[in-house]
Amino acid sequence: MAIQCFFRKYQLNFTFKAGTSRGVLENKHTYFIILSDSDGKTGIGEAGPLKGLSLDDRGDFEDRLADVCQMLSTAPLPQQASQVADFINTHIAPDLPAIRFGTEVALLDYSHGGNRLIVPNSWSEKGQPIAINGLVWMGDKKFMLDQINSKPKQGFTCIKMKIGAIDFKTELALLATIRQQFSSKEITLRVDANGAFHPLQALEKLRQLAQYDIHSIEQPIRPGQIESMAALCKQSPVPIALDEELIGVRDIKDKGKLLDAIDPAFIILKPTLLGGLAASKNWIQLAKERNIGWWITSALESNIGLNAIAQFASAQQVTMPQGLGTGQLYYNNIPSPLEVNQGLLNYNPEKNWDLSAIL
Repeated sequence: MAIQCFFRKYQLNFTFKAGTSRGVLENKHTYFIILSDSDGKTGIGEAGPLKGLSLDDRGDFEDRLADVCQMLSTAPLPQQASQVADFINTHIAPDLPAIRFGTEVALLDYSHGGNRLIVPNSWSEKGQPIAINGLVWMGDKKFMLDQINSKPKQGFTCIKMKIGAIDFKTELALLATIRQQFSSKEITLRVDANGAFHPLQALEKLRQLAQYDIHSIEQPIRPGQIESMAALCKQSPVPIALDEELIGVRDIKDKGKLLDAIDPAFIILKPTLLGGLAASKNWIQLAKERNIGWWITSALESNIGLNAIAQFASAQQVTMPQGLGTGQLYYNNIPSPLEVNQGLLNYNPEKNWDLSAIL
């Protein structure tokens, strides 16, 4: 049976100005990879590189994606889900992580019948919810304080606050506000610096953060400073999680060497940035072998990508809160069964996917 592959470009529009240490986001372009046959069965994946961060944030992205779609329209495709990872490794260059993720998900979706089932899991198939953190975006003090005050009311028991873009004393004061109301047993606090700290100032800032019972800090300094990061992991009173540090590390031996050199408390897995689900699973196995904790985070995907990542997370039998609360960011997200209630991501089987905007 002949299978066609094509892509659709789509602009996701934020419901607010989303502040990060790399700037303010109002919209994001993403691409849907669609496999379709004459019977109407479709497999859909999402390739959404992050501007200024993804390896495939490049001027020829659409050309490379078109080449991949052409290949998928002509090459013999894997017949079973277990063959997909090898197919990706053989046919798609490692410097295209977002395209590898989108293609992997489209192939897995198609192989499971084209019903948005990506991997067998308890979340979408059995209704077992996934605990997620409530994300506090950067902005002025009032904007961040409003977000902080709303999260416990929305049922979140884990709050993640992005730091590093405004005055550090103001950020400490915001964290103090949370701790004045909730103990660490009531609210788990995570912070994400996105590499904003200078290596010579980082340890002192980590010591100041520690007074607020911080669960972990993601990427306190920029990636690529291996010795400085390793020293921080040894000395920091706040457990350190690697995030951007993992991007671009492709060979499994190099992944192990990185973890051995830095020895972080946690690693953060973003399949869009790391090259897909199979690539993320490699990191998980290496982390387990070294007693390094981990969790999975979406990277501003639409509900198409978020659905795939959530299914993958559920299949790994996660227990701690994951970073999967991004589905509510956009006012024109793809309508889906995904819902957030009381700090939990749920898959509501009574709701249908509405793919009219992309098919």
